[in-house]
Amino acid sequence: MEDLFTNLISQFGYFGVWFLIFFENVFPPIPSELILPLSGFFTTTTDLTLPGAIIAATVGSITGAYILYGVGRILSRERLMTFFGTRPMRLLGFKPEDVSSAVDWFDRKGQVTVLICRCIPVVRSLISIPAGTAKMNVLKFSLYTLLGSAVWNTVLCSLGAAAGSAWETVTEQAEWVSDVVKYVIVAIVVVAVIFWVVKRILPALREGKGEKDA
Repeated sequence: MEDLFTNLISQFGYFGVWFLIFFENVFPPIPSELILPLSGFFTTTTDLTLPGAIIAATVGSITGAYILYGVGRILSRERLMTFFGTRPMRLLGFKPEDVSSAVDWFDRKGQVTVLICRCIPVVRSLISIPAGTAKMNVLKFSLYTLLGSAVWNTVLCSLGAAAGSAWETVTEQAEWVSDVVKYVIVAIVVVAVIFWVVKRILPALREGKGEKDA
């Protein structure tokens, strides 16, 4: 993967940086922790400049975020409420009003998470989906995405440029932080699943069994 990124940036310059970050935003498993320090390193060995690489990466972040924002708009509140109102979802403890409550919370307090999460590995791309589902104002979404992405891209590109030929050490440190975030997310998910099983699924199954017996 590193060779592919190297070839794209060396051959296409800023367009290569834009394309890789755009693709990384649409497919989050692709690591910006590798792309950005590498882009910063290229500013020390090619005609690329650090401000130019940061701008190209930030434009890639915004355009990629629009794709997932659009996915969120397709997964509208109404469609999700209908889906979570089906019997299989009810047996899993979900209720249509859960969707409505989550979207309402995002409208009231969650929009700032778009800005914050753009600086957090793993969730930095996926936050665009709930923003779309909640029909967050496009201008506000664009501004928050721009600011958060600019910070993230500036830090990693600058560190890559400062490290020079040792840019891979920046990637290693960024990936270490990313791994820690992943472990924290997994732990939170495990706790949430256990809570959901106890508080929602088991009562729903008992209720469904009671209705069937009646």
